[in-house]
Amino acid sequence: MTDTAPHDHGATLLTTLREALTRYVVMPSTFAVDAVVLWIAASHAQPAWAHAPRLVIRAPERRCGKSRLLDIVEATSHNPLLTVNASPAAVYRSINDDPPVLLVDEADTIFGAKADGNEELRGVLNAGHQRDRPALRYDAATQLVQHIPTFAMAALAGIGAMPDTIEDRAIVIHMRRRAPGEHAAAYRSRRDRPHLRELANGLTDWLRTDLEQLELAEPDMPVEDRAADTWEPLIAIADHAGGDWPHRARTAAVAMTHEAEETEEMSDRMRLLTDCRTAFADDDALYTADLLKRLRSMPEAPWNEQGPTGLTAHKLGAMLREYGIHSHNVRLADGQRKGYDRSDFTDAWNRYCPTENTPPGNPSQASQASPPRSARDASHTWDGSKRPNDPHPPPTNHHQPTETDQTTIPLRALPDTA
Repeated sequence: MTDTAPHDHGATLLTTLREALTRYVVMPSTFAVDAVVLWIAASHAQPAWAHAPRLVIRAPERRCGKSRLLDIVEATSHNPLLTVNASPAAVYRSINDDPPVLLVDEADTIFGAKADGNEELRGVLNAGHQRDRPALRYDAATQLVQHIPTFAMAALAGIGAMPDTIEDRAIVIHMRRRAPGEHAAAYRSRRDRPHLRELANGLTDWLRTDLEQLELAEPDMPVEDRAADTWEPLIAIADHAGGDWPHRARTAAVAMTHEAEETEEMSDRMRLLTDCRTAFADDDALYTADLLKRLRSMPEAPWNEQGPTGLTAHKLGAMLREYGIHSHNVRLADGQRKGYDRSDFTDAWNRYCPTENTPPGNPSQASQASPPRSARDASHTWDGSKRPNDPHPPPTNHHQPTETDQTTIPLRALPDTA
């Protein structure tokens, strides 16, 4: 990407933002600092992106600094819209072609264990991660189906984990209480926010003049799949800034993606698939009854608690069926019964829970490029280093989103005091 603006200007702005962030907040790692800085900067170029990464700020207990971090994100993001609660209708009405940055504090009251799930709001946040994923509503007054935009960057702060479908689309910051000897300056909105808004305006001036260049950016990604979708805007910003930021961004992406993989909760199906590999040991085939016996006897595994008698053959079959694994007649030395061959599991093991000895597959990059707004479906030929695209994409029809009349919970639009 050819950048006519001096690289050191962008790098200096990011470094200044980094210093401001670490002045007021004790962050869990340098990787987390760089990730938040780049996420904030990316919010100022939101119309350029094909994906709108989420930022999840979570902590195990109160007084870990999550709300303070959200304060700094609010003060330095582009067009922030902060709320402690919002209906899906209110979110819909807030989003346009140049959407605000949605900031939700106390998100655990919306998605936590004591909340009712808020599936519709979760659906909006999930869909809004990718451009051109509108919500559809039927307007009885006009008898028309209306397309409501959902694309917008969003940050959520709360105690405990957010829904896994949101965290899978997010950069997750694990906040913690300050240790003895760790200090942060007190933040006073009336005193300190105006200076941070000046910095935010500087980021806007820098990035809004280069939107076309950022739209065409296809940075080399150090991570794959959805992580690449989430990190692509941040790495594009780092490459655009220059200096040591390209290295910082990629180092943070690798470290934090690995951290997310290490800390994410394994689904029951994935746990079963992994435990079946342990249960098979060196055997090439097992009767269903023997496989169940081995699974139930695993210490700290949940299979002995699945109902009054533990995991049953029926439940085992239903869970494995999702991976294309089915029981069949197995002949062993003592006869023939229903069971499984090791080879039945090989493909699923390689795909979903590979070991270090599993040959790697072809790496994937961000699932979608970030073409210009005038040609969102434009494509590029496969060059062997970035991402494959269909050189002849089918034509698409874009509908102008419209609003629907729905009951809303008012959001607090925060004024720009700079």
